[in-house]
Amino acid sequence: MSYIKIAKEKFDNLRRKKDVVILSIESSCDETAIAIVKNGREVLANKVSSQIEIHRRFGGVVPEVASRNHITAISNLYLEALEEAHMKAEDLDAIAVTYGAGLMGALLVGVNFAKGLAYSLQLPLIAVSHIHGHISANYISHKELNPPFICLMVSGGHTAILKISDYNKQKLLGTTVDDAVGECFDKVARVLGLPYPGGPEIDKLAKEGENNIKFIVSNSLHKSLNFSFSGIKTSVINYIHNKDQKKEEYSKADVARSFEECVTDELCDKVIKAALLSGLKKIVIAGGVGANSMLRAKLDERCKKEGIEIYYPVLKYCTDNAAMIGSAAYYYAKDKKGFAELDLTAKPNVDL
Repeated sequence: MSYIKIAKEKFDNLRRKKDVVILSIESSCDETAIAIVKNGREVLANKVSSQIEIHRRFGGVVPEVASRNHITAISNLYLEALEEAHMKAEDLDAIAVTYGAGLMGALLVGVNFAKGLAYSLQLPLIAVSHIHGHISANYISHKELNPPFICLMVSGGHTAILKISDYNKQKLLGTTVDDAVGECFDKVARVLGLPYPGGPEIDKLAKEGENNIKFIVSNSLHKSLNFSFSGIKTSVINYIHNKDQKKEEYSKADVARSFEECVTDELCDKVIKAALLSGLKKIVIAGGVGANSMLRAKLDERCKKEGIEIYYPVLKYCTDNAAMIGSAAYYYAKDKKGFAELDLTAKPNVDL
């Protein structure tokens, strides 16, 4: 019997199995990660090799450098994950991998390793969207959480509001028309001279500043649930350049605070509006910017006033990791979705 027939038969049986153990791989950007997840909620192993210190010297992620470091790290992480879970390869039921969105070269390292692993172990391969992974991080952090809910996706590559009606059923309610919020944080951090990654640095610096600078967020989208962050990014850059050209002093902490207040207000306003319009009094945050302390504090306060439940992933699952991919893969399998053959390739962009 061919590999594809064996793998497809095993994949179809996953939805009937009481316990499903999936080894998952994530390499979409600058973290190499492998996890082993049981039944979509229980993390048996979660290994992450971060490249932050490597890319910090360049002020951002260098795709070629990221790909080479994934190649170096991925085999050892696989063995470490099995050891952490006290398992053997024969104990696995499936292999899952992020196929997009992300850096093409970086994704290909994970995809090709996953294909080789699936074939050698004669296990089904499940192709997972990085975006769905970020949403699923909440199922690991909150065992009681189930759809339906409103999701605020806030990451380096995506900013969107989604209505999640079931594990694999979602509707896009609003998205950014230009920059993603995480990208905006990084660009503002760079112009302030802060190290990569910029989001955590701005969050830390903002605590020392005052909200005393008027920055602009486009109000042309105020009637919709869409976002625009290019205006505030340009406003911050112009403010700093004008001060530098005039040789006037300014407080970087005040810039960080004023910028962060403006951006988090916009995110809170739109997602609260979406929850109220939809009648779903449950909001889930997904993506790296979900770790931002000001965003969390504002959402806690606003949701309490509106009687809305709010959920965030624990901090280690906000950033890229493979556990969230294993969780998403489990719910894919239960819906007979995501089965991939050995011609699977990476995609730098995937639909929300």
